[in-house]
Amino acid sequence: MEHISTAQVIGLWVAAALSIFIFSFLFRDNPFYKFAEHLFVGVSAGYIMVIDYWNVLKPNLIDNLKKAYCIAMTEHRFTQECLYIIPGILGVLLLSRLFTKLSWISRLPLAFIVGITAGMNIVYVMQAQILKQIEATIVSLWVKCTSYKLFFFTLNVDIGQTILNWILVIGVCTGLIYFFFSMEHKGLIFGVGSRIGIYILMISFGAAFGYTVMSRVSLLIGRIMFFKNEWWQAVKITFHALLRLFMQGG
Repeated sequence: MEHISTAQVIGLWVAAALSIFIFSFLFRDNPFYKFAEHLFVGVSAGYIMVIDYWNVLKPNLIDNLKKAYCIAMTEHRFTQECLYIIPGILGVLLLSRLFTKLSWISRLPLAFIVGITAGMNIVYVMQAQILKQIEATIVSLWVKCTSYKLFFFTLNVDIGQTILNWILVIGVCTGLIYFFFSMEHKGLIFGVGSRIGIYILMISFGAAFGYTVMSRVSLLIGRIMFFKNEWWQAVKITFHALLRLFMQGG
């Protein structure tokens, strides 16, 4: 960090200023936070648009249409690449959303996109989120292992894995019982089961929330380390440069 260019120093100062603007929201909503928020959204949207053009639009639409046009002009025949004109037209129709009087036209390609996406995702959702979840729940409730001695007993069962499998099965079953509203939650099975299901769900939500908090804290630590290491070096370089400038001027 001692030998960095002037452009890098300016970039570090800009990054530090924008980070402070974002942190200023901890006090209250203010123009500095709004400026940083709008700048982040605008830069992200522009970056994603450029990436999508070079990685999606150009290779999948423009290049294929150019190939189809060249073949049609030279060999006087149509190829399957000509079919790419259909998604191209649908994409252009989506832009009608920008005009109030023509915004209804955008519903046609939007309905096409939603229908195709929903139809394609049915298989994925069934496979990844339903069948795989059911398969992962079907576990052995008595996990055998190599015989070992526990006090005065000789066991051939993996106690730890067996307990975990029982917790998994009981948690899934009681969670499903809690969401089964066709019968009143009373009695040994539905009453106690739904109560245990509530505890299981609360533990799951708490673990998920804790994981989210940990990830956000890691981002905060990253920003603090940025201020401590990179930005502080930029501060020292800027201070020395201003000091030399002042000495030369004096």
